[in-house]
Amino acid sequence: MLLRLLNGAALLAWPFLVWLTLTQPQWRGVTGLLALLFVLRVWTLRRAAGPMARVMLLLALVGSALCLASLLLRSQHLLQWYPLVVNASMLLLFGASLWSPMPLVERLARLREPDLPPRAVRYTRRVTQVWCGFFIFNGSVALLTCLLNDVTLWTLWNGCISYLLMGTLMGGEWLLRQRIRKQA
Repeated sequence: MLLRLLNGAALLAWPFLVWLTLTQPQWRGVTGLLALLFVLRVWTLRRAAGPMARVMLLLALVGSALCLASLLLRSQHLLQWYPLVVNASMLLLFGASLWSPMPLVERLARLREPDLPPRAVRYTRRVTQVWCGFFIFNGSVALLTCLLNDVTLWTLWNGCISYLLMGTLMGGEWLLRQRIRKQA
């Protein structure tokens, strides 16, 4: 439980921790701590099953590889590529599910409501498509911030704006879903 909490906090704080390692040389040791957290996450996920678990394992492997490469090559800028990998992985997960009989959002919805009506099934497919669009947009901007090599802009987008957009999308979708439910 503690490891899960530490991993979650580290992932949320990732952009700010990267900013610290890039702008404050005395904070470069944080990279080793992040690598250790990612390696521990790999260890805990090694036997997990399901598409989401595999994506989380992949992200933990990539995160640990980026941290270790940053330490070995003494290039903290490699850490900036993690948000792009996260967006690409989530796009792949959500997008691939659109070619399956049950898109990811529908699978998640059926955990709470196993007997979804046809209208709700169509809605979940549309929501999955919207998330794919979000990951394309967010990943593109994350890539741009890496290529521009401006740590302040990178941190602003990946540590603030993208989280706000994601929260707005989640909140807006929840409100829309409640409204649709009332109309049904």
